[in-house]
Order: sequence, then C-alpha cells, then structure tokens
Amino acid sequence: MNYKKYQKMYHPVPLENREWPNNEITKAPIWCSVDLRDGNQALYSPMTTDEKIEFFKFLVKLGFKEIEVGFPAASHTEFEFTRRLIDENLIPDDVSIQVLTQAREHIIKKTVEALKGAKNAVIHLYNSTSTLQREVVFKKNKEEIKQLAVDGAKLVKSLVSGQLDGNIRYEYSPESFTCTEPDYAADVCNAVIDVFGASPDNKIIINLPSTIEVATANVYADQIEYMCKHLKNRENLIISVHAHNDRGTGVASSELALLAGADRVEGTIFGNGERTGNTDLITVALNMFCQGIDPELNLENIDEIIEVFEKYNRLPIHPRHPYAGEMAYVAFSGSHQDAIKKSMDLFGSSPSNKWANPYLTIDPTDIGRKYEPILINSQSGKGGVSYIMENKYGYTLPKPMLVEFSSVINDMSDEKQTVLTNHEIHQAFKDIYVNVSSPINMRFYRSNEEADGTMLTATVEVNGKVSSIDGKGNGPIDALSNALRSYLKAGFEISSYNEHALERSSDSKAAAYIAIKHNARTYWGAGVDANINTASIYALISAVNRMLAKE
Repeated sequence: MNYKKYQKMYHPVPLENREWPNNEITKAPIWCSVDLRDGNQALYSPMTTDEKIEFFKFLVKLGFKEIEVGFPAASHTEFEFTRRLIDENLIPDDVSIQVLTQAREHIIKKTVEALKGAKNAVIHLYNSTSTLQREVVFKKNKEEIKQLAVDGAKLVKSLVSGQLDGNIRYEYSPESFTCTEPDYAADVCNAVIDVFGASPDNKIIINLPSTIEVATANVYADQIEYMCKHLKNRENLIISVHAHNDRGTGVASSELALLAGADRVEGTIFGNGERTGNTDLITVALNMFCQGIDPELNLENIDEIIEVFEKYNRLPIHPRHPYAGEMAYVAFSGSHQDAIKKSMDLFGSSPSNKWANPYLTIDPTDIGRKYEPILINSQSGKGGVSYIMENKYGYTLPKPMLVEFSSVINDMSDEKQTVLTNHEIHQAFKDIYVNVSSPINMRFYRSNEEADGTMLTATVEVNGKVSSIDGKGNGPIDALSNALRSYLKAGFEISSYNEHALERSSDSKAAAYIAIKHNARTYWGAGVDANINTASIYALISAVNRMLAKE
C-alpha cells in the first residue's frame, strides 16, 4: 500500500485557547433534513414526485421544521416537486422549505422562480472555495472565487426583493469548507454576510460543510470554533454544519461542531447521502435523548421510520445500525446478557425511575422496540437463557438447573453453528426436563391424608408393563419418592424443590422443579400442570426418568 502518495488535504487551524473541549451539548440544535436533496440525489433510482411528497409529509410528521426539498434548477422533477408543495398547500405554516442553488445566474433565476408563492423558505447559495477546487475545477484565484459568492448573493437578494413576498431567508455555504484555508473561508463568508445584511429579525445561515471528511472530528470542531470567532455579526448568524461521512465520523463531527458553537445540523435520517453518506440525524438526536436532552423530534416509533426510509430510498438499514438496527438490542455475550437482565429487573423496581443499564444506553421501549430479541449462541451464558425462559415462557429456573440447561443450550448452538431461536430453546427445555414419561409413565395416582402421614397409590407403566406402587411419607412427593425407591430399588434422595405459577401461560398452569441425588450425581426434572400437586408429581417422575436414562 503506497501510503506515501497521500497528504493532508486540510489547512492548519490557527486557534488558540480552544473552548469547545470544555463545552457540553445541553439542547437540541435546529434540525434541517436534506433527505429530499442530498439523500435523494444519491439513490440508484431517485424518488418520483409523488414519492417525494409522501416522504416530505413523513419528515414533517417526525418534527422537522426545515427541510431541503431539492435543487429546483437541476431537473423538471425537482422544479415540479417544489411547485407542487407550494401550489397544493402542502407546507405547514411552521415549516420552511429549503432550496439549493449554485452561485450561477441562470440557476439562481430558476431557483427563485420555483419559490413564487412560498410562505417560508430558505435559499441556500453555495460555491466551492477549497484550494483544489479553485486551482483544478474553476481555475480562478481567491478574489475571483470570492466575487462569485458576492455576485451570487447580490443577484439572489435582488430577485427575492423583486419577485417573492414570503418570509425568505438566506443561507450560504463555502462548499468544500474543510479543505479551505480558515482565514479565506471567513473572508468569503463575511463578504456574503455584508451583502445579505444579517440582523436580529433576519438572521443569516452560514453553513460550514465537511463536503468531504479529510481530518479527525476534532479538527472540524477547531474549524467551526475559528469561524464562530472570525465571522462578522455573529449574534445575528445561525451557524450550520453539514457533515459527510467519508471517514465514518459524520455523527462525531456534527456533535463536536455543536460543542464548538454550531446552532444547526443538516443531515439525513439514517445517514443516506453522497458517497458514504451524511450525518445520521436519528443517531445524533437519540445520542442527546440518552443524555436526558429533548431531541425535539418524534422518534417514538423507530420501526415506522425504518419502514418509510426503506420504502422510498430502497436501501436497507444495517442490522448493527445504532439504535435502529434489528440487532441493536441483541446481546450474545453471556456476561452482557446477565448484566442486561439484572439491570432490567432492578430498573423495573427502581423508585427513581431513572434508566440505568450497563449495555443499553436507552430503554428500547421508548422508541417502540422490545427487550425480546436476546439471541443465544455458543458464546451466551445463563443470563440470556434465563431471560428468554422467564420473559417469553414464564419459567423461573432454579440457579443450579439454569446452569445445567445453559450448558446444554451452548452445546446445541455450537453444534448448529448459529443462533438458537426462542422456540428452539423452549422446546429443548420441554424435551429434556418437562413431564418426561419414559421409561416410567405415571398413569394414575391417588393420595390420602392419614393421621401419621400421607398414603399414595399410583399406577405406572414401565416398558409396556403396568404396575401398582404405593408409599407413605410426610406429603405426596415424599410418599411417591418412597414408593419409587422401593419399586426401583434405588436409593435416590430429593435435594431441591421449587414451584411457581407459570405466569406467561394462558391457562394458568403451575411449574415445579425437583432435583434428586443418586451416586453423587444430581438429576433435575420439571413438571407442568394446572394442579400444583400434579406438577410436582410430574417433576419427580421426570427427574427419576432422567436418572434412569443416564445410569
């Protein structure tokens, strides 16, 4: 790998006494969705006008108040979509649409034309300012590039004044900002600010995009803080960021930019966009949410958001996607599963009602998910098995029995070389432990309480032979144990007994667990029945049958 052919594409940031490392995010930024422009242009098959309208409505439902709807001068579809939003009154009064335009005369004119009749809109003007773009693409010097921006701003302002009567705001982006000299980027932006005339009632949006990520996120934060300190009339500006994800740090770049003074974040839901995508606004918002900050977006039903995204973008959500992936709340590691279960149990009874979990930063139910998808493989432990058995099927296994059964499940998964479904785990438990009827099949039993104990008579079938057995003890289980010991001539002892209502069962059954010891070995059995005494009888028979099968 010829790494020596590469060099830094960003310029040093002359920033002393940087402040952003000591700051915290304390409130949601202004959100601007660019799904319908940057996200849409990055699709194999861009959305139709009707699809864009439906997606726009969904973005409004999520709570976005600023939505970049397209590049009206780029195509008939883009222009038509903007016009339909306006002509069909599809834009709520508290939502601003945003349109993008290069600093070129014919494009600006077409863009302004597309906005006639709009109540609230943002015209987003941009031109490239980086060293490479100036020298290679435009072949213009710094002054010429700055003049392009100034001329574009003047034309936008004059056309808006003459043709539009709505609430029209201005946004300017020095495209390829991250590869532009910081002092020059500030110089160009200040020249545009002078043209637009920022004021308390007419704040200008200065968008500082990492059009391409070329450095670590802390460098982007330095660049943003530098600009915040070197732009004119800062109190009347809205500093916006638009981070791409070329280095995989789009979310981090946006978050650090907020620490550095940014007021607004442009991005897409789930990070769709050119090349490797944009900042994922859902992730940034939920990152705030898990710190106790209102994200000011409606994210209560993450599955609906995924469904709409996949429908119109025709792109899948990665299973490991933060918060949204189908495996985002799945733990395979035994220690993780155990900690998750214990924390969930504790949280459920916590008087403070504060979420605390070692491995889950949010309560999945807050975004419409459930805890159920704990999956079990050969790396899992008793915590995960316990969680599934208890929460899905109502069994609270005694700890020694759980340890034994978990080992069985791990071996099954190892042999299968994949995860086991909840059904497979439940079925394995029933097959191995519950109401085991071979070689001894209990056909009938009757117990009577007498003055000196309990007398039990039972009919059992063993290998096709029906026999009657009886025994006496201090209860039905003790009496049956004595009867079986005599019948089998085996000196086993009951070492553990547990029972509980099978709460997850629809027909109110009971579960009993019995362990017997014989020749220094322990054998567990379980019984399930509507009658707890019968469930206990079945549990003992199951344990004895497992003993007979092993010895």
